[in-house]
Amino acid sequence: MRVLGIDPSLTNYGWALHDSDAVGAHRCLARGRFQTSAKTLFIDRYIAMRDALRAHIEQIGVDYGVTRVGLEYPVFNDLYSEGMYGLFLYTCEALRLAQVDVVFFSPMQIKAHARESLQRPKGWKMMKPDMVEAAKTDCGGKGRWNHNEADGYWAAWTAARFWKLHDGVIGVDDLNPVERKQFTQIHTFTRGKKAGDTVFKGILHREDERFFRWSQEGLQDGD
Repeated sequence: MRVLGIDPSLTNYGWALHDSDAVGAHRCLARGRFQTSAKTLFIDRYIAMRDALRAHIEQIGVDYGVTRVGLEYPVFNDLYSEGMYGLFLYTCEALRLAQVDVVFFSPMQIKAHARESLQRPKGWKMMKPDMVEAAKTDCGGKGRWNHNEADGYWAAWTAARFWKLHDGVIGVDDLNPVERKQFTQIHTFTRGKKAGDTVFKGILHREDERFFRWSQEGLQDGD
């Protein structure tokens, strides 16, 4: 499965194209960054990123047949969270207009898969060099990577696993513990006021909240 992963940033907007069925260096088909200057009027920076992403999606759709995306979404209480949320909205607009399917992951969720791939101990804090090392290792250990591209790669890697589960290509038994928790978790409270209540935490249970099938919009019955 070929999936585009994106790591939004106003300065270095990282992206990577992952082929989950390939091996070695062929697992990353392409990668790069969209860039804008801090001297540019803020609204023009958002528009530039949106337009660059939409054009890129249309091109890789032609070149690689990609219709699935993994997106790192902003977590608040971080530096400039309002600005990142604005970029997140413009990114979602581009994805919807391009009619591609997208799944959202928090930065910590993406890092968890990279940490698992390197077999780092539980609690290990994945920093930028770790994310680069994980991406390089998954792609055969060669090449020079930017950390924004590495984050984009792991967004794509994680999304490929999710979409394969969604499509029935793999089953729950094929998931590792990190994937099972993120994708399929269901929790039933046994104590307190919520005893007996069930919460569907896994992303697979949260369509139109954590994943969107925008490729289906506009289709009529029988299409």
